[in-house]
Amino acid sequence: MMNNYSIILNNCGKKFNREWIFRRLNYQFDIGKAYAITGHNGSGKSTLLQCIAGNMNFNEGDMQLPVVAEKHFQHLSICTPYLELIEEMTGAEFLAFHSSFKPLTKHQTMDEILLKVGLSKAANKQISKYSSGMKQRLKLAQAIFSDTPLLLLDEPCTNLDKEGYSLYQNLIQENCTNKIVIICSNEEAEIHFCNARIHINDYK
Repeated sequence: MMNNYSIILNNCGKKFNREWIFRRLNYQFDIGKAYAITGHNGSGKSTLLQCIAGNMNFNEGDMQLPVVAEKHFQHLSICTPYLELIEEMTGAEFLAFHSSFKPLTKHQTMDEILLKVGLSKAANKQISKYSSGMKQRLKLAQAIFSDTPLLLLDEPCTNLDKEGYSLYQNLIQENCTNKIVIICSNEEAEIHFCNARIHINDYK
């Protein structure tokens, strides 16, 4: 994992048709810090996250990366409500498949990861039989434990109960101190530890 990863947004903007979602966004994201993107529903939080991920292009401005743009995806992991799991696989099979193209951290074995997210007893159970909360725990596992310097989270506690919120906070505190963490959320319990906040409505 690269320890000097940083992302710089220079006068960035995104629009759909003729409507600007955000404009004139200048920002720098650095390793070891967590950032929250906030704003009302439909304000463009997830759109900004997708642009940072490289899944969408900005319509104006540019994003400076320490690698060529085509390699950016290799250095990020992501967890979103619209991320699909391969439900025919078991939890263990899914993590093994994921690790074949995005290596997991060397500091944890697959069994240890499943134990940490509370899925060790369901490791060999088909994901289609998982509850929505269990699926969210698996999504968080594949993102947080990927050996990447950039972690992107969109409403990371979707479908989690009170115990799941506590698990999420512990996972971030224990495993993400050497990453850039960017979180889309208005839930204080998901972002209270963030070093800085980007209010998307300030860039309309």
